[in-house]
Amino acid sequence: MATKTTAKKSAPKKKAAKQDKKILVIVESPGKVKTIEKYLGPSYNVKASMGHLIDLPKSRTAIDVEHNFEPEYITVRGRAKILKELQMDAKRSGKVLLACDNDREGEAIAWHLRNAITAKTDQVPIERISFNEITPQAVNDAVLNPRTIDEAKVAAQKARRVLDRLVGYNLSPLLWKKVKNGLSAGRVQSVALRLICEREKEVESFIPDEYWTLEADFKAGKTLYTAQLMHWNNVKPDLKNESEVKSIIEKIQNNDCMVSDIRETEKTIRPKAPFTTSQLQQTAANRLGFTSRKTMQVAQSLYEGVQIGSSRVGLITYMRTDSVRISNTALEEVRTWLGKNCPNELPEKPIEYAVNKNSQDAHEAIRPTYTEYTPDFIKEYLNKDQIRLYTIIWEKFVSSQMTNAKSKTVTVDIRVKAGDDEGLFRVSGSKLVEKGFYKVIKLLFSKDENGGSYPALKLNEKVNVEKFRSDQHFTQGPARYSDATIVRTLEEKGIGRPSTYAAIISTLLDRYYVTRSNKQLAPTVLGKLIYEVLIEHFPLYIDADFTATMETKLDAVEESKVSWPEMIKEFWDPFKATVDEVSKTVESYKGTLDEVTDHVCDKCGKPFLKKLGRFGFFLACSGFPECRNTKSIPLAKCPKCDGDVVSRKNKGRGREFYGCTNYPECDFISHFKPINQDCPKCGFFMVEKFDKKNGTHKVCINPECDYLHSAEDAPEGSEE
Repeated sequence: MATKTTAKKSAPKKKAAKQDKKILVIVESPGKVKTIEKYLGPSYNVKASMGHLIDLPKSRTAIDVEHNFEPEYITVRGRAKILKELQMDAKRSGKVLLACDNDREGEAIAWHLRNAITAKTDQVPIERISFNEITPQAVNDAVLNPRTIDEAKVAAQKARRVLDRLVGYNLSPLLWKKVKNGLSAGRVQSVALRLICEREKEVESFIPDEYWTLEADFKAGKTLYTAQLMHWNNVKPDLKNESEVKSIIEKIQNNDCMVSDIRETEKTIRPKAPFTTSQLQQTAANRLGFTSRKTMQVAQSLYEGVQIGSSRVGLITYMRTDSVRISNTALEEVRTWLGKNCPNELPEKPIEYAVNKNSQDAHEAIRPTYTEYTPDFIKEYLNKDQIRLYTIIWEKFVSSQMTNAKSKTVTVDIRVKAGDDEGLFRVSGSKLVEKGFYKVIKLLFSKDENGGSYPALKLNEKVNVEKFRSDQHFTQGPARYSDATIVRTLEEKGIGRPSTYAAIISTLLDRYYVTRSNKQLAPTVLGKLIYEVLIEHFPLYIDADFTATMETKLDAVEESKVSWPEMIKEFWDPFKATVDEVSKTVESYKGTLDEVTDHVCDKCGKPFLKKLGRFGFFLACSGFPECRNTKSIPLAKCPKCDGDVVSRKNKGRGREFYGCTNYPECDFISHFKPINQDCPKCGFFMVEKFDKKNGTHKVCINPECDYLHSAEDAPEGSEE
């Protein structure tokens, strides 16, 4: 299999060998350099630009709104040396090939590099090449088939950059003036923040309802079957408390039970399309626990190339794509592999998947570059994260070209008569009867898909009740967004593009507008405040539909259907008018959030002020700057004494917990954060708890209170 990486050398090497000067190939990332150098040989000099070398300055808007919104580009600070070296390398070369990524950003980088090199010398020919995967065949094909720079794609990138700059550099100063220095607001990030804040309101306002379920263990022969009560007197049971459950148990516990119905159903399960960027991020979050940023970092390393024995190989295709399209070459290769390894699961024809109507379809779906590089074959060459991500990519792609699977489900109804009352319990079991595409799936396989055993019961067979089992539940409110669900929502609403999903989440986290806890995204106090200001004064510009429309217009620019200055002007005039109006009329929030408290500084005796900092509210001495004493804000009253519960951290691992300010006299601690809500039954404070069984739910901290509480939720003892 390793012979794949030593594909025969194509024409460019022989032609280049005759030239006196080398051909300079410029890529974006240094991770690609070694891989591509090995493929092209000594006649080529491969260098990395390290991303953007020319961009807008950070110190000012740098957009000439009076003259077609022309941007003022400069050499990025700290990158002048790299640019100069590339210009000198270009002068010494026989040709320059710009091999930046095949997307808007890559096209813009190539455009800037071409202009910068041409400014120093117009003697060297400059061509653009692009490839979807870093393999010998793909790289050599790209060299053989150079193209011109796609000016429409450059225009789309320019339009996005100008649009984001105009929004960010006009909204951010307004936030400095009205709220707090150092804040910033982005065009797309603000919409994502709105989604997260609005979901948080739903979470906070949700009041759970109690309900109960009833199961029974039925014995037939020596086998026990656990069935759930599905109907009571031909109606779905609505059991609100334990007494209602006990009433049913008392009526039916000594009565005859009989199998009243057995149903068999078969289900065809079709394979799913290979990964797009958003689907990869969602699956990696759900199955592997990866953040969106981590997923893209690991995918980048697989794309750029990994040392496999004596060869360096790019293992997956380009990881920023919204298409499920597969090249004919890849289809032929995977079908050949399936013919050898899974001939019974090879369909007669390749399976085609519909491309989403909003897809740009610039790249193939994410797939392995070589099907025969199975996870087992290459696992010794990859680290833990790489092999796990590669495995789900390989499994998803190969399974997408296999036959359907079939499952069989057997459902048994057990009827219990109790005078005029009647209960119906149900038990079912499923099994795969034809594995189909599941034959190659391991890491992506779940226990639910695997199924178990069928209940081996017969119609009219009598069974005995061995035991009743009742469980208390509480209705679950809306879940906070996770990396996976926010990416899915952004994609569904048409906000952002494959290259921006991870960056959107990272930006919100880095600015501390959002925090991640238990893999859930929740807005901070600062994030909520910014959302409130933006939603009150700029509702249109942080509206999901409006933002999606702007994305569509950027796509139209790339398709040469719209002039980018016209598109920007259409946005800019009403936006600027709104900014000017808000700047003049809205009162400043500065200082209004500072509150005098009853707490007294233990160093100077002056009252503490409640202030808003980057990481939320805190207590600061009103004697500042003479006294710089600060403390954590009290979150609740201690249930053991008259002290306050505040956030604290262990010295070793730095894990946050919540303890009493009167420690060590009072040993109360909780590992769950108090929420701004008191228990309606006992008045103690409530906390938000998370576990895999119940998800996020509210719990009373009082161990003797039965409101949303169980014994295992009791507060812990002393701090150690």
